[in-house]
Amino acid sequence: MTEPLLRVENLTKYYGSRLGCADVNFELWPGEVLAIVGESGSGKTTLLNSLSATLEPSSGRTLYRMRDEQWRNIYELSEAERRFLVRTDWGFVHQNPADGLRMTVSAGANVGERLMAVGDRNYGHIRETALDWLGRVEIAADRVDDQPRSFSGGMRQRLQIARNLVTGPRLVFMDEPTGGLDVSVQARLLDLLRGLVGELGLAAIVVTHDLAVARLLSHRMMVMKDGRVIEAGLTDRVLDDPREPYTQLLVSSILQV
Repeated sequence: MTEPLLRVENLTKYYGSRLGCADVNFELWPGEVLAIVGESGSGKTTLLNSLSATLEPSSGRTLYRMRDEQWRNIYELSEAERRFLVRTDWGFVHQNPADGLRMTVSAGANVGERLMAVGDRNYGHIRETALDWLGRVEIAADRVDDQPRSFSGGMRQRLQIARNLVTGPRLVFMDEPTGGLDVSVQARLLDLLRGLVGELGLAAIVVTHDLAVARLLSHRMMVMKDGRVIEAGLTDRVLDDPREPYTQLLVSSILQV
């Protein structure tokens, strides 16, 4: 591709007088995975919510290249345009799957609703596609009519991934996608995510405090501290040769993977 998918220019968010994030600049390319890492309070979640238009920034722009190749500032889209973008081109994987699922409808309906949102009205095709995606995220076909509240945490997270990816989005936001899961469940989920992202050629922005997750999933990394990006570069370079003292401290505090 000759052009990026996303351009972020001087993005800044204040909560009153308190800084959320400041002067963030980067480009994201099709098929690229960017990890945003840092400790609690570093600004990474504020940045993710601003990038996904969940929050309105105090200043700056986030430009997205639409399917018609036109660049649009996402904060200038109408509410209807933004909703359409979220239903079609974007996905959002929450740390808590209950925030991204309808817990009182079936697993198949959770996946099918996303298809219906983009205009699919053929029940047979919707169910067939839902079954296919449940299989791809390692959920047995005989659970298609079960509600997510009967699933384990790992199964719920895999269902949320299927719900997000079934419509073929070009950009997926992930907020601590393995948070709160057992180590063995995390490993399976990361393996699944890495395979799907590569297979589908997705661009993704992953917020995590876990550097092992960042190493496994991302091509590039941004390290945040006190609301600002203090180091950025290829993931292996940042983790193997960190230049900033704060990044060195982060890397030295974990077991190398």
